[in-house]
Amino acid sequence: MKTNYLLPNKYKAFGWLLFLSGIILGIFLQVFDSTDDLFNIDIINNFGYEFLDEIISVLIVIGGLLVGFSKEKTEDEFIHKLRHESLVWAIILNYIILLFTIIFIYEANFFTVLVYNMFTPLIFFIVRFNFLKLKLNSDEE
Repeated sequence: MKTNYLLPNKYKAFGWLLFLSGIILGIFLQVFDSTDDLFNIDIINNFGYEFLDEIISVLIVIGGLLVGFSKEKTEDEFIHKLRHESLVWAIILNYIILLFTIIFIYEANFFTVLVYNMFTPLIFFIVRFNFLKLKLNSDEE
C-alpha cells in the first residue's frame, strides 16, 4: 500500500525518545511545579519568562508525530486500517472529553484542560494504535 504521508520507519525510535522525554519532563514539571533559573530568560524590563514548558511541548508534539506517523516495519492494509481506526477513535474520544470539560469545568481549570487537550489526540492515537498492534501480536502467538 502506498502511503505518502508516513515517514520512514527509522524515525520511530528517535520519536519515542523525544515523546517519552517530553511526557516524563511534563509530569515532573506538573508534580514539582518549579523550574530552575536555567530555564528562565529575561526579556524586556527584566520580565522573567520560563520556557521549559515550551521545550516540553515541542518534545511531545514532534516526538508524537514521529511515533504516530512513521511506517511500521511491515506496513500493510491491516496496519493501515488499524492506524485509521485508531486516529478516528482518538479524535472522537478527545472531543467527548472536551465536551464534558466545557460543561463541567470552569475558569483557570478549564484553561489547564485546554492545554492538555492540545496533546491528547496524539497521545490517545499512539496508545490505541500500539495497544491494537500488541493485541494483534499476542493473538497471533
